[in-house]
Amino acid sequence: MAKNAGPKRGRPPKDLTGDAQTRILDAAQQLFLERGYRGTSIDEIVETAPASKPTIYAHFPGKEALFTAVVSRTIDGLTDFEGFAPQGRTIQDKLANLGKEIVERFIADTLDLTRATIAEARRFPELSRNVHDSARDRAAGAVSQLLNEAAQRLARSPKGPFGSKRKLATAQIFMDLILLPMLMRSLMGEELKDLKKELPSFLHDRVSFFLAACEADWTS
Repeated sequence: MAKNAGPKRGRPPKDLTGDAQTRILDAAQQLFLERGYRGTSIDEIVETAPASKPTIYAHFPGKEALFTAVVSRTIDGLTDFEGFAPQGRTIQDKLANLGKEIVERFIADTLDLTRATIAEARRFPELSRNVHDSARDRAAGAVSQLLNEAAQRLARSPKGPFGSKRKLATAQIFMDLILLPMLMRSLMGEELKDLKKELPSFLHDRVSFFLAACEADWTS
């Protein structure tokens, strides 16, 4: 009498363990950051995830789609400010607190990804152009809420002195003022711990300049 061979072993069980798509993205991000886009293969992602090739291709058409998804997921996570309440008694204090959160998030969590995206700028020109703009625009939403509060106080108007489009554009300028210099210095090799020491005075000066320009515009 033949013995029961028991359940077959193979890839399907591990594909069904947990969230396959999340595991695939986690593995792809790890490998893209360690080895770059060109140095990473689908076979390596299969082993790291772990997930079978059919499972990977069921979620993503190929390596390019995986790279794009990794970048998009990272930006989405970094720019989620829902529930974040900037601390401070004044608008300047709150903007500085929010600016600190934005700069530290981006430098700590996207530096390697930014480098990887720059390295592949010719392969993914649209993605490379949009990484900064997308991140800036989404984070600007949190800034624009504070600007609306400041504008209402300065203009003494319940609706504020400008419309939503202009408010968003002003918030984007703020993002460029505080984020671009620190991000560029990080890309050039300066350590985060050193930048953090300088960040309070840097933000104080930038926020003061920004609010002075806004007040002159709003009350003119």
